[in-house]
Amino acid sequence: MSSLLSNYMQMEQQLKQLQSEMDKLQNDDRLKAELAFKEKLESLMREYDKSAADVIALLDPKPAAATRSSAATPATGGARRKRKLKIYKNPNTGEVVETRGGNQKTLKAWKDEHGSDTVESWLVRVEE
Repeated sequence: MSSLLSNYMQMEQQLKQLQSEMDKLQNDDRLKAELAFKEKLESLMREYDKSAADVIALLDPKPAAATRSSAATPATGGARRKRKLKIYKNPNTGEVVETRGGNQKTLKAWKDEHGSDTVESWLVRVEE
């Protein structure tokens, strides 16, 4: 089989899986609640002519840039910020990998076999 056809078939399978996952999400009450909250928040922002930055500044008045720069300098004793947890799911095997770095053994093997772009498309979610 040509690699182009193989890529097409693999993408088609991924698309079917993503569609299935989206269908499940659309029936999830938690998602419905979050979408309702987002809609109400955006409505309030329009009503009061506020941007997302305005809301963030209102809810978290400490300047984020100053916090980041001081925490990033080890000379001042600031700790390194924890990396985000990335969760990947291989659509072919159903295997799930959770990692905070790119040097995870299974993830590297997947990237060697399927290519980095393909494996990155398997990213399910990112957590703080």
